[in-house]
Amino acid sequence: MSLHPGLVFLGGLVVIIVGAEVLLRGAARLAAMLGIKPILIGMTVVAVGTSAPELAVGIAAVLEGTGSLAVANIAGTNIANILLILGLSAAIRPLPLQLQSLRLDVPVMIVSSVALLAMAWNGVLTRAEGAVLVLAGLAYTVALVRLSRRESARMHREFAEEFSAKALEAGRGAGWGLWNATVLVLGVGLTVLGAELLVPAAVELAKIFGASDVVVGLTIVAIGTSAPELATTLVATVRDERDVAVGNLIGSSIMNILVVLGLICIAAPDGVDVSRDVLWFDLPMGAAVAVACYPVFRRDRLVSRREGIAFVAVYLLYLTAVVWLRV
Repeated sequence: MSLHPGLVFLGGLVVIIVGAEVLLRGAARLAAMLGIKPILIGMTVVAVGTSAPELAVGIAAVLEGTGSLAVANIAGTNIANILLILGLSAAIRPLPLQLQSLRLDVPVMIVSSVALLAMAWNGVLTRAEGAVLVLAGLAYTVALVRLSRRESARMHREFAEEFSAKALEAGRGAGWGLWNATVLVLGVGLTVLGAELLVPAAVELAKIFGASDVVVGLTIVAIGTSAPELATTLVATVRDERDVAVGNLIGSSIMNILVVLGLICIAAPDGVDVSRDVLWFDLPMGAAVAVACYPVFRRDRLVSRREGIAFVAVYLLYLTAVVWLRV
């Protein structure tokens, strides 16, 4: 007797979240042992680690022949990252922004979102365009490495609290390095397994409720695969590590487009199809959200509670429009 697709979907979602958590812990610990700078861990390892579900879901989707689900998931996840997750965090406690975010991260997020819209304008994202995105992601990482030399004393303190000098010294042996690498690989495997369960179940649920793959990707899958970002951000906010919260969300949104979607396009032999709904509504919405963030972030270099509540309200309106117009 086969399981109900709803149960399979929930099981896949749980496995994805557990896998992302294991991957994140292993990757962060391994990076710390290698002496990677704190800001580099926050904006690359953490961002890529929490974006692992999107990568796994996207690759599984293109292999299942539902490329629109992959693009819809990226668009929906980025919109959820900024409007829903960042908005909820700011509603709990105002979020300050570092100068680096305004000078590099937010502009890169804006350019990436607009460039994605331009690349998808013909209805397909090719392997060549995927390679361009990945190369841009590498260039962004190099820029972060250079800026990491100027990181603040506060970031050093946060790094020391998370990875104490004594713990790092005790964990520099080859055995611990192999163990952390194994944990990282295990996290990747769990994430991929969860995606293999989640994507077909999501498609089945779409058929049961009469919704398209795109609607499922923009709502259930997007919010589900954003769970690692949501958990990481809310915990960081409650612990008053709010700059880490903002950095994780912005970094994750950038990596989703440049690295995750780039790799998905490279993995698709015939490119990734972009449906008209996503092209005309969701990708422009993602770009508009990225652009609208800049003046909000720049003013007082703070996202206030009122602005956070407004972000969440806009997301709920967007979600209502997605369900109302497309189901």
